[in-house]
Amino acid sequence: MIIRRLSITTLTTLVAALISIGAQADTLRCGSSLVSLGDRTFEVERKCGAPVHRDPVGYTLGSYDRREYMIEEWVYGPSNGMLSILRFEGNRLTTIERRRER
Repeated sequence: MIIRRLSITTLTTLVAALISIGAQADTLRCGSSLVSLGDRTFEVERKCGAPVHRDPVGYTLGSYDRREYMIEEWVYGPSNGMLSILRFEGNRLTTIERRRER
């Protein structure tokens, strides 16, 4: 019974670790500041500095399809082998993704 519990615990830990690879986060640390979802582009740039790369991705429709918003991705890093990819929709930070540099 103990061996079976250990294997289930080990399996659960392994699955959780795999899920977290390339996971999205709600915050990003830039020096002593934190960037959070919902922050504006100027706030992010003030806290983190200029990104290494800016990429206009396209456009999306806002609520009720009344307004079109620009989608832009900013890349920071690598930091300890990790890239931080920030996605903005309509000047608001919507996702923070961390990826291993390839």
